Amino acid sequence: MPRPSPGDLPLFAHRHLLGIEGLARGEIEAILDIAETYVALNRQADKRADALNGLTQINMFFEASTRTLASFELAGKRLGATVMNMSVASSSVKKGETLIDTAMTLNAMHPDLLVVRHPASGAVNLLASKVNCAVLNAGDGRHEHPTQALLDALTIRRRKGRLSRLTVAICGDIAHSRVARSNILLLGVMENRIRLIGPPTLLPAGVEGMGVEVFQDLRTGIEGADVVMMLRLQRERMDGGLIPSMREYYHRFGLDAEKLAAAKPDAIVMHPGPMNRGVEIDGLLADDINVSVIQEQVEMGVAVRMAAMDLLARNLATRNAPAGAAPC
Repeated sequence: MPRPSPGDLPLFAHRHLLGIEGLARGEIEAILDIAETYVALNRQADKRADALNGLTQINMFFEASTRTLASFELAGKRLGATVMNMSVASSSVKKGETLIDTAMTLNAMHPDLLVVRHPASGAVNLLASKVNCAVLNAGDGRHEHPTQALLDALTIRRRKGRLSRLTVAICGDIAHSRVARSNILLLGVMENRIRLIGPPTLLPAGVEGMGVEVFQDLRTGIEGADVVMMLRLQRERMDGGLIPSMREYYHRFGLDAEKLAAAKPDAIVMHPGPMNRGVEIDGLLADDINVSVIQEQVEMGVAVRMAAMDLLARNLATRNAPAGAAPC
């Protein structure tokens, strides 16, 4: 399949995709519009395209993530790239090699696309400043997870027919969630009403200045919402007892059909995964195809990552700045 064209949309001029912050509305829409063409491709018998023919993609994950890694790997292979997954657990990083050492080593291999997931906020930006290739942030600490927000946006747009003037409720462990941060940024650019819902211990510092509404009651927070986005409790990032118990958390902040009744009748339910069933969301509700778009989010993830790598690859010929140059 030939590379799809963004038509009259502005060129995605960024050197890397490190976050939603800094993206203009037109750039977000360009990614989503190209992703639509890849949704169609991925539903065909022949899923091959040529956007990354001859290019090398390295996936380097310092954190485990089955679905994000699989999604990026599949996206690269469907676009024709040579894809390598770097196992950090068995690499020199575990022997004391610094992130900059790793970046310089990878740079010497002349990859074209580098997909990085790291537990430290800002680590991906640092690495991007040391390599010549295009870098995609697959999640860094509590900072950002841009492709997750983009796939969420594509899912919402396909289900609702638009991506603006919606009321979106984001519920749960917002303080530790890079997904929440990226979604808040993207949904804000697209002029939506954003509500954050959670216990005070799981709300980020400075939340009042984020251009959102804050609620500590789930039913009140999702009243009249078009989209209800549940977040995973990230216990691995929590210091101390931020919630009394899982049972109490589900009672107050877990989503079930009875609580969802406060939202609009055609509201959709989202979750970035992996889900803790019976903690953030009732299992029956998560599997209800009439309201849940969780599996559709997974499908959109491959298409969005194909679109993002396609757009970055379009300008690779102009990205031969020396290592150490600041990213766009």
